[in-house]
Amino acid sequence: MSSEKDLTGPELQRMSRKELVELGNSLDGVRVAAEEPGRGAADARSERRRRRLVTLLLVASLMFAGAFIWVYNLWPSAYVPPGAPGHTTYLFYTPLLGITFFGMVAALAAAMVLYVKSFYPNEVAVQELEIGPSPETERFTAAATFAEAGEQTGFGRRTMVRRLGITAFGILGLVGGMVGLGGLVRNPWEGRDDSPLWTTGWKPIGGETVYLRIATGDPTDIRRVRPEDIDQDGVVTVVPFRESERGDIEKLRDAESSPDNPVQLLRLPPDTQVRNLPGREDLHHGDFYAFSKICTHLGCPATLYDSQQQILLCPCHQSEFAITEGGRPIFGPAARPLPQLPITVDADGYFVARGDFPDPVGPSFWEIRRGSH
Repeated sequence: MSSEKDLTGPELQRMSRKELVELGNSLDGVRVAAEEPGRGAADARSERRRRRLVTLLLVASLMFAGAFIWVYNLWPSAYVPPGAPGHTTYLFYTPLLGITFFGMVAALAAAMVLYVKSFYPNEVAVQELEIGPSPETERFTAAATFAEAGEQTGFGRRTMVRRLGITAFGILGLVGGMVGLGGLVRNPWEGRDDSPLWTTGWKPIGGETVYLRIATGDPTDIRRVRPEDIDQDGVVTVVPFRESERGDIEKLRDAESSPDNPVQLLRLPPDTQVRNLPGREDLHHGDFYAFSKICTHLGCPATLYDSQQQILLCPCHQSEFAITEGGRPIFGPAARPLPQLPITVDADGYFVARGDFPDPVGPSFWEIRRGSH
């Protein structure tokens, strides 16, 4: 017979799996110092009990995965303010996602650990490392070693456990992909110029006047704003209001809760030197300027106002916007100015919006320039 390293393919094919495993250990310089069967192989009763527990854990993992997919796709996730119908249901959305995802991963991990501890043999092996490519002999022996491991652990013959395990891993990968791609499924450009990335609640509808209403947190408290309501260097948060919405609690509440509606209405001191950005020269009304409250970096509320320097500050990442320069960012990670709302005063002396923001509100995105006009 040829030497161990010179064995040909036909000679290797005639060898039994056990002989190939022993040959592979010899070629790899591996010496098995100790070996004993897994805990679940001690007797048939123990084997059945542990196999059923593994199966139960895998089924639980699949059930948690199904629950996660159901919650992710069907549970109400839109923001509902406190006191409104459905608020409690909305509050459970994120916790349920965490519980179901954790249950899926934890049950799968527990099944893996239990299976390995129960059915994998406890082996202590010593190997001398050699550097170099693997010849044909070692490829055959490696394949036999893997097959032998499958036989010893029982993974190959325990059909239900194998199928459930493979299915659980497959669904885990599916859930991971769904979480990563879920936000890309909805087409934000479906409405073209009316898509939600371009428009806000300030957009005129049917020619109806859009007033500036103070955001008090109470949808029944409707306070339209006049110039004399704001002191010099004063600032107030306002949201859109239409007379057709008066008495409609749901629409009034939506106007305050919509993330792209809040606006900072500011009054600068008289004779303040202002350098408006190109295209924004006529968006203000006298000393009054209205800027989106949403930071253009990551969407945090830019609510801190320094009246001495006329600067709006976002507390999340310290972006600063110069009001006297058209809301231009002068410090921090924000890369574009705060969108400015065009305002004026109607015949009754109330502030009204002359239109929607000329620029998209919130953080930048790939097609941001397409929406600027």
